[in-house]
Amino acid sequence: MEKRTEIATLGEFGLIHHLTDTIRLKNESSLKGVGDDAAVLEYKEKQVLVTTDLLLEGIHFDLTYVPLTHLGYKSAVVNFSDIYAMNGRPKQITVSLGISKRFSIEDLDDFYKGVRLACDIYGVDIVGGDTSATRTGLTISITCIGEADKDKIVYRNGAKETDLICVSGDLGAAYMGLQLLEREKQVFNGEKDFQPDFSGKEYLLERQLKPEARKDIIDMLEKAGIVPTSMMDISDGLSSELLHIGRQSQTGCRIYEDRIPIDYQTAVMAEQFNMNVTTAALNGGEDYELLFTVPLPLHDKVADLKGIKIIGHVTKESLGNYLITRDGTEVALQAQGWNSLSE
Repeated sequence: MEKRTEIATLGEFGLIHHLTDTIRLKNESSLKGVGDDAAVLEYKEKQVLVTTDLLLEGIHFDLTYVPLTHLGYKSAVVNFSDIYAMNGRPKQITVSLGISKRFSIEDLDDFYKGVRLACDIYGVDIVGGDTSATRTGLTISITCIGEADKDKIVYRNGAKETDLICVSGDLGAAYMGLQLLEREKQVFNGEKDFQPDFSGKEYLLERQLKPEARKDIIDMLEKAGIVPTSMMDISDGLSSELLHIGRQSQTGCRIYEDRIPIDYQTAVMAEQFNMNVTTAALNGGEDYELLFTVPLPLHDKVADLKGIKIIGHVTKESLGNYLITRDGTEVALQAQGWNSLSE
């Protein structure tokens, strides 16, 4: 039987000490981390970026099939992704947890193992947080602080007419991974010796359970001397993010179905589910790829960058936001991405 230590045996401060005692700071901007009333940070000649995410059990994640270590990793990485989406670099996070009695100290160790792995890989410091008892399962609140040069920050409102629309990686895989997990959960239905069949679908599961923030793309753009005119990470679906950029930049867009990057496993899985793969790519969300625009004269420069696909162009606002299908039909883009408030 697995060891289980009740959280009450440590108390709140004992628990925080247990989870954070071995944390060592990596960044010069982290002057004081965990252990005082507040962290102390110092950013010299940089703009400070701050983002926060609230994740609720039963709304944002299902512990039936999400391992706590993966959840810790993903909780941190999705915040890093928001900083990269501003063309910045994540440097510090705070981690706050609401925990019900069904969780043990070993469970929280697993969660923190994932958070710390993400922080080690991306060079981010854990500088604070909080824990509290809750009656509603597991609540995770992470705040991430990053830095950027004043003239390098990229907002959503900078897209200009004729700009090229680019995306990194491929789209729809995380959504198909979620569909796969949900299907296996329904088949499982409490069977004691049930073994889910995930063979050949590992990429989809990884995209859902252990996404990565695209630091490599930000590094690549910097090396190429390219500062996008607008940028977002794709958390709610490509359609939704394009409409955000259009609304804030007061522009429209045309994207082309045959240019949307889709992985082979995503296409196969969509066929199995009798689902339109383009719909999954447009509206699935949780890909955490980067969507950005660049001036038209940079076409050749961007086209040469590995892992980036030009999928369309920015138009006048009056021309609306459309997908051009493979047969040349124009279909209006709609924000059909996931919305927790509609549940």
